[in-house]
Amino acid sequence: MKSVWRQPLFLIGFGIIAFFLGGSFVFEWIFGNVPKQTFFIEENGRAVEGPPISPSWKHPLGTDQFGYDMLAKIMLGAKYTIFAAMAVAALRMLIAIPLGFVIGTYLQRQRSWINALIDPMHYVPMTIFAVILLTPVLWMPEEGFSTTVNERIVIQVVIMALITVPIVATLIGNEANLLYHHEYILAARTLGASRRRIIIRHLFPQLREKMLVLYGQQVVESLIVFAHLGLLQLFLGGTDVDYDPMFGDPPKSISYEWAGIFGNTFRYLQGAPWLPLGPAISFALVILAIAAMIEGYTRAINGQAKIPKRKRMAFVSEETIEWNQQQFKSKLILLKKDTTTFK
Repeated sequence: MKSVWRQPLFLIGFGIIAFFLGGSFVFEWIFGNVPKQTFFIEENGRAVEGPPISPSWKHPLGTDQFGYDMLAKIMLGAKYTIFAAMAVAALRMLIAIPLGFVIGTYLQRQRSWINALIDPMHYVPMTIFAVILLTPVLWMPEEGFSTTVNERIVIQVVIMALITVPIVATLIGNEANLLYHHEYILAARTLGASRRRIIIRHLFPQLREKMLVLYGQQVVESLIVFAHLGLLQLFLGGTDVDYDPMFGDPPKSISYEWAGIFGNTFRYLQGAPWLPLGPAISFALVILAIAAMIEGYTRAINGQAKIPKRKRMAFVSEETIEWNQQQFKSKLILLKKDTTTFK
């Protein structure tokens, strides 16, 4: 694991994640939970621009339609978004790993029809299942929510984790089944090792690196599903809906998580493109950071932690090459004379 910290890609990705998480806590500790609200920008006592205010030195990412600084909202919501995606991926892996080992070890004969049953799920977007299952939980009814914010977050994390558990479990099961054909596992089974011991002593250590890479991929997938849900007005922790038929506000997020910011500002894409651009860039940066960490970790475990030094090449002058050619020709002529005299 020490070689991972010598990989530039891993360090770059880790630095981006640390910047968002650390900056989120530091920003909240310094400025509080509510970002500053700017109503108008004035020049010479005259209002020249109102919310949404375009990007400037004072507001690098501009402000939303209510005058709140977009950079502040993104920094405050970074911890909720990233930790929620990590929680979904962690719960998914905790459930899928034991199931995968069971499929690959105890259900080897049934593995073919299990794969045939689960393979069609690869072609169905997970967002569809998430919308169907999470709409009753996250969309606020007219009488209000009957659950708390923490309860809705837990329910959302559990449902999003369970959606893709079968796919991840079959993937781990197939990898475990391939290892059963290796000689050292065949030898262990011949010597009387139980299936439980083979899982603990052989399968898990061999698949540990692949499962860490798979965990990073699940974090990326969770972030993408969060973004899709944000476009469909299903926000982390619930969607606050105003049912006033005359002066109702559009659905809004309870917290400042990125999916809520993205969903609330996407309708301003043409008039104020900086509003959805901020959370979209944040999602992209975190996804690229995780991809860089995965690539760096993969290179480290494959023994590519150190960049090999280039070998020094000795250059030979043309005069030396001509002299060697002449020497070779003279020796070849002498060799032919010797062969003729010998005959």
